[in-house]
Amino acid sequence: MKKVGILGGTFDPLHQGHLIMGEFSREAMDLDEVWFMPSYIPPHKQESSTSPETRLAMVEKAIKEHPHFRICDVELVRKGTSFTIDTMTDLVEQFPDDQFYFIIGGDMVEHLPKWHRVEDLSRMVQFIGVERPGYGWNNEIPVHFVDIPSVDVSSTMIRERISQGKSVRYLLPEVVDSFIKEHHLYENES
Repeated sequence: MKKVGILGGTFDPLHQGHLIMGEFSREAMDLDEVWFMPSYIPPHKQESSTSPETRLAMVEKAIKEHPHFRICDVELVRKGTSFTIDTMTDLVEQFPDDQFYFIIGGDMVEHLPKWHRVEDLSRMVQFIGVERPGYGWNNEIPVHFVDIPSVDVSSTMIRERISQGKSVRYLLPEVVDSFIKEHHLYENES
């Protein structure tokens, strides 16, 4: 049985914090692979400023060289609002021999009890909660905790810095930074 971590997100853009979450979760939980899963339209966020295809391309470039990272485009193929229960139902049906772990940040662990059909979801996956400063843990739903270095970076901050003409060097992988510059992404956002 293969142990697969799922790391979902808008990834608008993917940054070093996402990669650290994936790598530290993989090591701590002895996962065989971590699948990065860009969402089409996440239920808890506004629509992304870039197309799903563009976000997918940035993730693919960022993880290409990692032997245990994969891309999972199931939500982009399905389109529409992405509820985790629907996605994981699809993945469990497609890969019945794999054991899935859903990786989430501390900000999301706090709200797990409010997730759509979380009881059903917790029977399909084990949750990995990545420590984030300033968020409390809710133990209504079982969660494996993984400590990672504190990296205070967000996609929002990166988009803002780019729109202001500021450097984002070292905040995201060089290949993603180059892709953003080449395609003039986030430059004219206010």
